[in-house]
Formats: sequence, structure tokens, C-alpha cells
Amino acid sequence: MFSHVMVGSGDIERSKRFYDAVLGVLGVGEPMRNTNRTGQDRLFYRHDGGSFGVSEPINGEPATFANGGTIGFKCASPEQVQQFHDAAVANGGTSVEDPPGIRESSMGPMYLAYVRDPDGNKLCAMHRPG
Repeated sequence: MFSHVMVGSGDIERSKRFYDAVLGVLGVGEPMRNTNRTGQDRLFYRHDGGSFGVSEPINGEPATFANGGTIGFKCASPEQVQQFHDAAVANGGTSVEDPPGIRESSMGPMYLAYVRDPDGNKLCAMHRPG
């Protein structure tokens, strides 16, 4: 359904350190770095057919996060969810909501962790037992 997800950043180098660590837990390698035609630096992380981008805002305005928005990352195990969370916190992110753990839902139990990146974007690491 999605071709990519992109978030804005006010400090692309800080974001690179954060996302290199957090997405590295999921086996994602170095991003492709790109400067667009109007001069904004962008990072594109590619893995398992998906693309996640981080960009300086093209309109020149400050980067902001989506209130109510969450970007979810699929994890292979509860341990990987915890590693994602811990890497986020160790690299400038903030743990939000409940501590990492099992949440019951209408879709069955899920192991979740929520964090905010250094720019305030809300991320979810999720493992749904198969």
C-alpha cells in the first residue's frame, strides 16, 4: 500500500545517528544520502521492500511531528522490540506511553514499545506472534 514514509528533521546528522542505531537493530544498513535540487539533505533507509526517509523540510519551515501520528516498525521478536526501544533511548529518543511489553487488542496480543525520535516523531516497534 505504501511506497515510503518520510519524516522531517531539524538536524539531519542527529537524525542519522538516531536512525542508524534504531533501524540497525532491524538489520537496516546505511542510508542513501541525497541532497535535492533545492538544497535539502535527505536520508533514505531501504529494507525488505520498504523505504523510510528523513528530510530537512523542503519549505524551509521548522520540522514538526504529526500529533496523533505513529510510524510502526515490524520486529521479529519481543527481544528485538526491546532492543529497538533501548537503542532509541540511548541515541537521543524518549520512551513514551507504557513501558515495552504485551498489549491485548482485538487483533490478539502484541509486544509493543513506543518512542519519540529527537525531532518528536512517534515510533512504534511491534512484534505480533505468528
